[in-house]
Amino acid sequence: MATYTPNFPGSNTIVEESWLEGRAKGQAEGKAEDILRILEVRGIEIPDSVRERVIECTDLDVLGTWFDRSLSAAHAEELFGGVDE
Repeated sequence: MATYTPNFPGSNTIVEESWLEGRAKGQAEGKAEDILRILEVRGIEIPDSVRERVIECTDLDVLGTWFDRSLSAAHAEELFGGVDE
């Protein structure tokens, strides 16, 4: 019995991979902006070193952890939990 595997233009190609990478990058950028915005709205001062580290991060899991911490952190450096992630 034959199995039908659809092969639409652009699927499993460099175009699709590039699109997925771009989407992941956009998600990371959005989450980084959210983290910084939460800190700003809460009146937390954000040193340049923290801002750069958050903006440059592309790991969605790490950004998710930092997002959660941004909701309760008293200082921006607390995002990193004292552990180098």
